[in-house]
Amino acid sequence: MPGSKAPKGEFAGRRLQKKRKKFRWKERYYKRRRLRLDVSADPLEGSPQARAIVLEKVGIESKQPNSAIRKCVRVQLIRNGRQITAFLPGDGALTYVDEHDEVIVEGIGGARGRAFGDLPGVRWKVIKCNGASLEAMIVGKVEKPQR
Repeated sequence: MPGSKAPKGEFAGRRLQKKRKKFRWKERYYKRRRLRLDVSADPLEGSPQARAIVLEKVGIESKQPNSAIRKCVRVQLIRNGRQITAFLPGDGALTYVDEHDEVIVEGIGGARGRAFGDLPGVRWKVIKCNGASLEAMIVGKVEKPQR
């Protein structure tokens, strides 16, 4: 292979390793991972779920071409005090969540760290309220526990 810049030969291993290490920084995802850019921007700090306190209930209009008011809550994370908006999945879920309730939020799906579906700017959903599953409360399997 004339013109190839890669070291060749019996003792080229160390130089090949060094070169590979250097050029990995040209890869976008490697660089973002090593510099922890996505983790530092993520309010959940890389964890799958987080506890939060409900500050207020909000209705968010869905993006075009849909027309609906999606029920969400503004919550404050207990671990770092950051405020985020979380979606309430299910029919009538808003009736089971009140202000000052303790909820557990997780990622909503969709592209990693991005909004899901027709909800502009909403990247999390509520899965539990006061330690009981939101889904079970909607179906009627459990009653909402008092804190």
